[in-house]
This record gives sequence, structure tokens and C-alpha cells, in this order.
Amino acid sequence: MAAFPWHARSRNYVSESEVCKLESVTLDFGDYHPLKPITVTESKTKKMNRKGSTSSTSSSSSSSMMDPLSSVLDGTDPLSLFAAAADPVTTAATMDSTRKKRDKDDSSVGNDFEPWSSKRGEILARYTTTEKLSINLYMGSEKGKATTTGSAVSEKVRTRLEELDDLEEGSQKELLNLTQQDYMNRIEELNQSLKDAWSSDQKVKALKIVIQCSKLLSDTTVIQFYPSKFVLITDILDTFGKLVYERILSMCVDNRVSLPDNFSPESVNDTAKETCLNWFFKIASIRELIPRFYVEAAILKCNKFLSKTGISECLPRLTSMIRGIGDPLVAVYARAYLCRVGMEVAPQLKESLNKNFFDFLLTFKQIHGDTVQNQLVVQCVEIPLYLTLYSPAIDWILQCIAYRAPEVLLTEMMERCKKLGNNALLLNSVMSAFRAEFIAARSMDFIGMIKECDESGFPKHLLFRSLGLNLALADPPENDRLQILNEAWKVITKLKNPQDYINCAEVWVEYTCRHFTKREVNTVLADVIKHMTPDRAFEDAYPQLQSIIQKVITYIYDFSLLFSVEKFLPFLDMFQKESVRVEVCKCIMESFIKHQQESTKDPVILNALLHICKTMHDSVNALTLEDEKRMLAALINGFIKMVSFGRDFEQQLSFYVEARSMFCNLEPVLVQLIHACVAFCFITIPSLSSIFTRLNLYLHSGQVALANQCLSQADAFFKAAVSLVPEVPKMISVDGKMRPSDAFLLEFLCNFFSTLLVVPDHPEQAVLFLVRGLLNVIQDYTWEDNSDDKVRIYTNVLHLLSAMTQEAYIYHVDKVDSNDTLYGGDSKFLAEINKLCETVIAQILDHLKTLGKDETLKRQSQLALYFFNTILAHGDLRNNKLNQLSVNLWNLAQKHGFADTKTMVKTLEYIKRRSKQPEMSHLTDLALRLPLQSRT
Repeated sequence: MAAFPWHARSRNYVSESEVCKLESVTLDFGDYHPLKPITVTESKTKKMNRKGSTSSTSSSSSSSMMDPLSSVLDGTDPLSLFAAAADPVTTAATMDSTRKKRDKDDSSVGNDFEPWSSKRGEILARYTTTEKLSINLYMGSEKGKATTTGSAVSEKVRTRLEELDDLEEGSQKELLNLTQQDYMNRIEELNQSLKDAWSSDQKVKALKIVIQCSKLLSDTTVIQFYPSKFVLITDILDTFGKLVYERILSMCVDNRVSLPDNFSPESVNDTAKETCLNWFFKIASIRELIPRFYVEAAILKCNKFLSKTGISECLPRLTSMIRGIGDPLVAVYARAYLCRVGMEVAPQLKESLNKNFFDFLLTFKQIHGDTVQNQLVVQCVEIPLYLTLYSPAIDWILQCIAYRAPEVLLTEMMERCKKLGNNALLLNSVMSAFRAEFIAARSMDFIGMIKECDESGFPKHLLFRSLGLNLALADPPENDRLQILNEAWKVITKLKNPQDYINCAEVWVEYTCRHFTKREVNTVLADVIKHMTPDRAFEDAYPQLQSIIQKVITYIYDFSLLFSVEKFLPFLDMFQKESVRVEVCKCIMESFIKHQQESTKDPVILNALLHICKTMHDSVNALTLEDEKRMLAALINGFIKMVSFGRDFEQQLSFYVEARSMFCNLEPVLVQLIHACVAFCFITIPSLSSIFTRLNLYLHSGQVALANQCLSQADAFFKAAVSLVPEVPKMISVDGKMRPSDAFLLEFLCNFFSTLLVVPDHPEQAVLFLVRGLLNVIQDYTWEDNSDDKVRIYTNVLHLLSAMTQEAYIYHVDKVDSNDTLYGGDSKFLAEINKLCETVIAQILDHLKTLGKDETLKRQSQLALYFFNTILAHGDLRNNKLNQLSVNLWNLAQKHGFADTKTMVKTLEYIKRRSKQPEMSHLTDLALRLPLQSRT
């Protein structure tokens, strides 16, 4: 094949840049801003409804974008309406979504009210037992099952009444000696049985299950489990209440239109009302007080179907019913359930909730009565433990009453509690339920009340813990802050039980950090170390100790100040369990990276954080997940980036050397250190496992060396990169999946070529020795048979060689003379470049020739056009041979019908536009020689 000499066109990069610049246009935005909300104004128009009548729309503005189609259709889609009318399943789904929306809208309780569901898990986890439990299971009845379809209504009614009587007569089976888990499983079975009975239209059976479960709430034989039992049983009651309400609501649907959100009893049909009354009559026939109370409370919401005042009339009556419950623990949980239901269905009726609480205050002395004391003796339960059983119920009652309550009411309730004897239990609940601002403003009053409490009853340290939780959310008067801390810590530091101590100390650490200096924080940390070190008590308190560290670094995020707290590092030594210690170290490093704004060289900070980072690094082993390694490496790298000794390079190098020896097991950290310190490159890069990481680091290191005028080091790095290219495997792992490496190699080499443009030749080496070496490696590399990447690389080499022939290169490295300066356009230098170009063009044309088979014609077309564009951009088409070559490539691209017509047309239009530019008139003749072939 005849050689095609390459003639690169001369480039004036400055003028080309000016020509390519976008024209600047001054815009007057006025009031417009892209982040400003859009206001859409509806003008007064007439719109047609579906029947053809007209209705006017008023002018309005909206801060959000409106959908004009939705507004025309009044939010309804006629197609959906037709589909819904034909599909009963869709109708049911629509009713269900409407019901959910209505249930949500009915409640006026805001997001600032903590729901019962958030307390459920904590109660179940806290109140447990190892004693054996018993439960009565409903066994069903065979009575009435032979009733035929033609039976009289009176027979059906009599049968149902007999079924209810049957439950009272004991058609139950008692299961004894159940573990707590067995008991919970049985309760869940009852809950499922309730749902199954309801779905199979056995409503009386469902009611029997609920009555039976409610009876369990009168049993206090295993008293320490009672709060958890209450949670489990009331879940079943809630399910029952929801099923009954939705059943009656479904009966109110008329012509597939459900009741509006705020329906009135007048809009409820007679059938639904009769069914509702029937449920209340059934419940009224329950003989025992406790199940009758709970079941009626569960369906309290159903009163909405009967009367506007139904709920407001029932709440006081149900409150009075609780007075008949003799056991004070059972009674207070009944009050809690009534408050819970009341807040869900009628949160505005606060008077009944208040009456409920004041009733409780009247019976409060029963808690310390002889009956209760005798019961505790039998069950071997201490009074402090017994009193804590009341906390969930009283906390909930007070939370409901205190929600958005005026301060006058809160003050009155506090005064009433103060007048009662043995009021520590109430005091704790008041501090748990009332607003933190209310408590904080009266901190000294509460401390006075705590001091007066009887130590033998409710533990005082729990009272101080509750006070501390409030003070973490709201600030007390400034003049009282030190006295409050002293009074609280006097009690806390005297606690002998390490668990009681740490539970209190954890809360008050936040108060100390929030309002005092490092001196007070250091004193508190020293006291914690003193209490938790004997007998390795810290091993049972890692969560609380972690919480303390988190609070300290939240408030003291100046790390020079933090590490000057004398007891901070000794405090960290208590974390002896490796997994916990690493989590604590991660928290500290996250805080450092988040808050450290400026680089540091403080030796105290560096030594402490190096120790913490070493702890994280040493936790890495063969079982450590890749995600965990990445997280640890990111934290350590964040620290390394923040260390700077300015112009003291010796100290900086010393730090990097120490870091490299410490963090050798985390490859991303080594990569960071290579970026930070050129001295590590030759030693550390070969030890990395990823070949493309090594290639890129050699290239980056050479670029850094070049930028610092270290030319011999730059040559060494570039040589190392060239010698590494043959080792690139055909497949590499990317995100855990094996992928071909060709695309990654192509990307790397293009980046490499861009750098080689400014690398000056070595005086003792041949002209363009690095380019020649890289071309030899590319030639010898084994490419995939179905890959054209080798030719694409050669084409990019032509870009590089064309740029090298220019009098002045398009970019330079500051203070480094590139070949344009060294050779000054010497003819021998340009001749060498042209020889390389001829060789490369020959390789490209040989490859195009091999693609002449049917199965590779499309690839041939694409590559021909790619090469044509290269000649168009970089070649001097005034040269006849190059001009003819470009015409041949154009024709080859279209020869077999694989060329994209739009692309060819746009390319030709571009050539015609360029022909009008100065010194480009020769392109006019070229355009005439480039035909557009249509596909046939």
C-alpha cells in the first residue's frame, strides 16, 4: 500500500477560540428568578360541565403550579369514573382510600403529639417476667349451628343471646405454665382468630374473643408483666373497634358514594344506625365491669353514627365506671386506655380527660393501702418496682391532658400533686409529660419537691433523671444553673449501683456540656470513670457511655479544646470491646471532619486523632465488609487532608511517613498518601492491587512532578505507566462484576496523550521517545477481535501528533519548556512526526481493509467516518493526497448503506460553513466532491 504523508494544518488557537465563543447577550430578568415560586392566575371564564351547563370560576392565585386539565375536570377523570362504575373492586378501593383520608382528617392532634404506637415497643421491652403465666382460650360452641335459612328471626336472636350466655358459663380452656413468649404467641393467635371470625361473618364469636381478652386485664397475678399485658390486649381491642367502625361505615354507602369527611348522624341510614345500636346493646349485656368498659371504649367512635353528642355523653359515663374497679393498677390502665381512645376520636373534649385524672388523684392513696401491700408481699415485689409499673399509664394520661394545655391548668395540676403524700410517682410523670419549658422554668421548685419525697418509695435518682431530660431540651434560669447541677450531682454521685448511676449521669452530661466550661465537663467525666471502672462495670454500660461521648463531641467540637479535657482520652479507654471502640472512634472522626474548618498542625490533636485512626485501621481483617473498609478509609483520608505544616516540608513528610506505616491495610488511604507525597509513589504504587489505579497514579504523579519542574522524575513515572500497559487484563472487576477493560484503557490512553503533548524530550533519548514507546506497546497489545479500540487510539495519536507540529502548543506547564520551544519548528523534528503519522495512517487503513466482510461492514462505515472527521479537524486538505484520502473515506462510509443520513448531511453542511471562513476556501471544492448517497 502506498504511504500517505500527513500534513497537519496550521492552527491559531487564540483566533479559533475567539470564533467559537458564544455571543454574550444582556438579559433583563426584572422580577424573575428561577427559584421564585410560580404564581398562576386564573381569569374569569366560563367552563362547561359534563351536562353542558356553565359554571364560572373565580380569579385566584396559587403559590404552586396548577394543572389546567385537572382544574377543568374538577379533579375527576371521566374515564376513571366510568371504570369505577363498572368495577366493584375499584369502588371498594376508592371507598377504602376515602375512609383512610377521613380517619386522618378527623384527628386534630398535631405532629407534636407523641402517639401511643411510639411507646408500645419500649413498654414491651421494659416490663418482662420469667414467671409462668396463664390464659383462658375460647373453645367455641356448637349451639345454634343447626339453624336453617327459614328459621324465624326470634330464633336467631335467642341463639345469639344463648351464645353470649355460653361465654359467661365458661366455654373456655385455661392454659397454665406459659412462658412470656408463649403468652404473647397465644395473644397473637387470639388477634388472628378475631380477624378470621370477622371475615367469615361470625360477629358474635369475634365479640366473645374480645370479651375474653378484656377479662385478662383484671388478672394481676404476675404483676410486673401487667403493663406489657395491657399493650398486647389493647391491640386486640383496637382491631375490634376498627372492624366494627368500618363495618358500619360500609353500610352507609349510597349509590357507591361514601359519607363525606365530616358527616352528621342525619346522613346515616337507618340500617347502619340499627346495626350500631345493636352493637352497643350487645356490649351493655356483658355482666362483668372490666370487659364491658373496655369493649365499649373500643367502639367509642361508633357513637358518631347515632348522635352528635354521643361521644361527649359517653366519656363522662365511662370515666365514672372506672371508679368501680378496685385494684388501683388495673384502674389507672383503664383510665389510660380511655384517654388513648378519647385523644383519637375527640381530642377537643379535654374536660373529660381532666376529670379522669382528677378522679385518679382522689384514689391515689389506695396505692399505699393495706390491700396492695399484702398483694406485693404475696408476689415478693418491692414497692419501688411496683410504683414503676404505674409510670406508662400515668405518663400517658398526663401527656394527653398537658397537650396544648394552658399554663394555668398545668400549674393547678402541679399544685394538686404537691399536696398529696408520697407523690414521687406523680412527680416523675409530671416531669415526663409536661412541656420541657414549663419544667425548666421551675427547676428549683421541682428540686425542692424531689428532696421532700420519701426515699423508700419511688427512687430519687429516677426523678433527677426525668428532670435532666427536660433540661436537655429547655434552658433553666441562668442564675440557677450551677445550683441545679450541684444539687443533682450530690444525689447522682452517691448512687452505689453502677447501672442506676450511669443512667442518671448520661442525662446530666448533656446539661453540663450545654451550660458549662471544660472544667465542669472534666469533673463529670472523672466521676463517671471513678464509678464505672471498679469490677469493670463499664462492660454493662457501653450504650450509655457511647451516648456520653456523643453528647460531649456535639457541644465541644473545637478539638484543641476537646483534647485539652484531661479525662477525655482516659474515658475512651473504658471502651474495651473492639466493635464498640471502633464505633466511638468513627463518631469522633465524623465530628472532626464535619466541624474542622481549617487545616491543623496542633500536636495534641494530631497525636490523639492518629491514635483514634489507628484503632479504626487495626479493626480491619479478612471478614471486614468492603463498605466498612470504604467508610473507615474515607474518615482517615478526611483527617489526613486536614493536616498541614505549611512550608515546613520536613514535618509534613514525617507525618506522611508515619501515616503510611500506620494505615498500610487500607488501599484508599495509601492512594491518598500517594497523591499527598510524591516520595511514596515509586514505593507504594506497585503494591496496589487495581491496575487502573496504578496506571492513573503513575500518570498523576508524573503530572505533579512536571508541574514542580522535576523532569527526570516525571519521565520515570511516564515510563512506568508505559511499561504497565501490557499487563492490563482483558477483563477487570468493576463493582463486583467482571467487565471488558478496553473502554477503561482507551480512556486512560487519551488522558495520557494529552499529557505527552507538553512533556519535553529527554536530551539523551531519541525524538518523541515516550510516544514511540507507547505506540510500540499499543501495537503489541492483544486486542479483542471484535474491537476497534486500537484504531480509535491510533486516530487519537494523530490528534496528538498534529498538535505537536504547531509553532505554539495549545497549553503549557508553567516554567517547563515543551518541544515547541525546544525544537522551534525544526524540520528534522517535523519530519520525525510525519514519519510516525504515516505509520499510524497505514495501520488505520490496514484495519479498515480487514473490515470488508459482510458482518463487519457497519463497523467499517463508522470507523471510516471517524477517520474522515479526524482529517477534517487536523489535516491540511490543500494537500492533494490527503484530500483524495478524505473523499475515499467519505465514500467508504456510505458505500454499503450503513451511514446515518442525518449525520452525513450535517457533516456536509459543516464543511460548507467552514469553507466561508478565512483561508478555508479550499473546502468549497472538497464539498463538491462529497456526494450524499441515499439508501435503496
